[in-house]
Amino acid sequence: MNRLSEIIIKDAEKILEKVDLSEMEGKSILITGASGLIGTYFLACLKVFSKKKKNGKITAISNSKYPVYLNDLVNYPEIEIIEGDLTNYEFLQKMPLADYIIHAAGYGQPGRFMENPIKTLKLNTETTFCLLDKLKKDGKLLFLSTSEVYSGLTNPPHKESEIGSTNTTHPRSCYIEAKRCGEAICNAYRTNEVNAKSARLSLAYGPGTKPGDLRVINSFIQKGIQGKIELLDNGEAKRTYCYITDAVEILWHILLKGEEPVYNVGGLSNITIADLARKIGKHLNIPVVFPETSSKKISGAPIDVSLNMTKVKQEFGKTKYVPFDEGLERTIEWQKELYQLYLNNEK
Repeated sequence: MNRLSEIIIKDAEKILEKVDLSEMEGKSILITGASGLIGTYFLACLKVFSKKKKNGKITAISNSKYPVYLNDLVNYPEIEIIEGDLTNYEFLQKMPLADYIIHAAGYGQPGRFMENPIKTLKLNTETTFCLLDKLKKDGKLLFLSTSEVYSGLTNPPHKESEIGSTNTTHPRSCYIEAKRCGEAICNAYRTNEVNAKSARLSLAYGPGTKPGDLRVINSFIQKGIQGKIELLDNGEAKRTYCYITDAVEILWHILLKGEEPVYNVGGLSNITIADLARKIGKHLNIPVVFPETSSKKISGAPIDVSLNMTKVKQEFGKTKYVPFDEGLERTIEWQKELYQLYLNNEK
């Protein structure tokens, strides 16, 4: 097993120390967004689970070729990786029925969803309808929403009972409104006794991202590895980061045990973009450069995203989270390994 797969498998083993997947033994599972950060960790957990119990049929859907360097995570008989476009109706209709469906597909990077507004809307609406119709009787579906549904609110940390508002001309509206609509679709199916739940995820980070992922932590690390971090604005915006093992642990709990329609999924590390850059700069021993003027703002980005995690604490007993500096160190290790792999492939 290569070093990149080892990093993820070790994390997956830690997740399964806190999550019981035994009810899934022999059951069929469908995962969208299989090569994304969240999908990769779900598959890693199922790989670890397969060493003790027999998985049922696992169908993992990705919109691109599954990374070769992660083949160790999917090299067992029960899993089938399918490459295809989830906004294509004919492709969706060919998907099998499943006992468990995890809809993690989507453009998580702001640049990507703003470049692909129509697909972003379809992935969270039309695709969600189709996947709910693929759920077997008494099955369970988890829809990955976003903390950005709270955009427009000014009183963080936000509870699940709150909801923001976004002008349809807002540069991020395709993503925010698509996620809201996806939640509404799941809630509509719940009225027909379908076990569908939504998770409002806030900035999961860690190993498992692909080369070219430009979410802020990855972008800063990639720039730092090459010698310098330059910010586009003064970095005043605050973000709450959740290390991937904490995020996926909570997501498993929601899928398997959650009774409510919506849950927040976030961490406790609320820091500014500027402080994030400084932390990464310190880890890598490289300079951090701020712009001479601070008037420029990142297009439509919310000022503060932090979540109230009381429901998760009360229902699932989640109180301990990976400290941010520890998670950051693991993420930097991943990015260094990934960068070295890229350099080796370029030779």
